[in-house]
Parts: sequence; C-alpha cells; structure tokens
Amino acid sequence: MMPGLENGKILDNRQVAGDWYVMDVAAPATARQCQPGQFLHIRPADNYDPLLRRPLSIYDVLPDSGLISLLYRVVGRGTSLLAKFAADEFINIMGPLGRGWSMPASAENLLLVGGGIGVAPLMYLARVARQRECRVRLLFGASEAAQLSGAARFEKIGVDVKRASMDGSLGYPGRVTDLLNDEIATDYARVYTCGPAPMMALVARWASTSGVWGEVSLEEHMACGVGACLGCVCQLDPFQPGYVKVCKDGPVFNVDQVRWMQQTPAGEVTGSE
Repeated sequence: MMPGLENGKILDNRQVAGDWYVMDVAAPATARQCQPGQFLHIRPADNYDPLLRRPLSIYDVLPDSGLISLLYRVVGRGTSLLAKFAADEFINIMGPLGRGWSMPASAENLLLVGGGIGVAPLMYLARVARQRECRVRLLFGASEAAQLSGAARFEKIGVDVKRASMDGSLGYPGRVTDLLNDEIATDYARVYTCGPAPMMALVARWASTSGVWGEVSLEEHMACGVGACLGCVCQLDPFQPGYVKVCKDGPVFNVDQVRWMQQTPAGEVTGSE
C-alpha cells in the first residue's frame, strides 16, 4: 500500500531544550493511520531544497483531534529549516511509514527505556498502552535536566517516570541503564527501548537474560523511507547472512533479532546478544 501524502498545518513549533523542538501539526488524515513506533517523512510544503525528506519519529498522536506531535533535534540543514517554521505554515507529510511496536494486551506491566531524543517513539506507545489499562514505567535518561522536561507529558497520562541525567542535574546521576539494577524483571511482561545503540544493547541484554520479551527501535540514515533506495540497509547480526531495510522492515525489531557489537579495551570487536 502506498503511503499517504498530506499537507499538515503547523499549530506550534517550540524549542524545549537546547537543540530539541516539539512541533504540533494538524494532519487528520495521517493521524487516523498512525501506529506507535512508526515515523513520518517530512518536507516543507512546496519546497524541494533540500531534496530529500527528513524522517521523524511519531512522538504523540490525538487521532480524534487530528493532532500529531513530533519531537526532533536540529542536527543538519533539513531540521534547521524545520525549526524556523511558525504556526499556520505547512509541511508536507508522507506516511505513516515503517513497522511500529507490537502492542501489549490489556492490563500488562510494561517497562520503557528511553535515552535522549530516543524517547520520541515511546510517548504514543505509552498513551495507547495506558488506554489499554497497562501499568507503564519509563526510565528516561538524558545529558541534562532540560532534556528531561518531556517526562511531564508521560506523567500526565499516568506513566511512572524515573529520571537519570549524565551531569547529575536531575534524578539519578549517571546512565539510565543503571536504573535497571533496581527493576525486578518478573514484574514486567514487555520492555521497549529506543536511544543510543550502547544503551539499547544493555537493555536488550537485560531483557534476554531476564526472559522478558522486548523490542528496540533502530535508527539509520533514510532517503526514500519506503525500502526502494536501500539507503538504510543493515545487518542485524554481522555474523549471519542477510540484511534488512530499517525503514520498511523496522524501525522496530525484537531484541532477539539484533546482535550488538561492542568494543573491548584492547580494541577488538566482539558480539553481544
């Protein structure tokens, strides 16, 4: 099925922390189709410079209101242009795209682990899970307190949030994965994670060794967004043949599908499941 196209009207585009922004867009046709964990391919309406669209995770959706929220970080020319857009301007949306999260059954206990801007695809997942009467805990880590401001959005819908900051300015002083030491694996039916690869590798190891079912959301450079250009092809397991298209086969994969590579002190590369 071909992805939909819609010109979304920007309602708000605000800076929330340093180079982090949240854009709220009215796009009712797209909002009705969005599933947690999918992404949108964005370009300024009627503007082909830069030529390629920018893939942005779906942060939050209110389907009945036709509202989509996008959390993004300014990292290049395309996102720099997005940050300059104001209310009542338009962006062109292609999507939703990709394979999203496998959704929980009703009343399950879920653990979400988000690192930095990787928290973006977890918000809509949390909203839908809460609507299904799931108990949800989020371990949210970032570099500094300002980047943890989005935790309030999770708490507003009844998510229990534990914070960690690398500079010690808010919550636990250190890595978010350190908070896993206080979690009892048997309390959870599922774990979902997105963030830096080393963080996800540790979460995946915790899930696998604890026998907890889990999924990760991967990030790769994407051009077409529909699996045609092969720009996001990668090996989930470098020791096994076969490749996946992250934009089409993912971006969400089961933790048992991904073999993470780690660097030893001597500089040797080893596998980690």
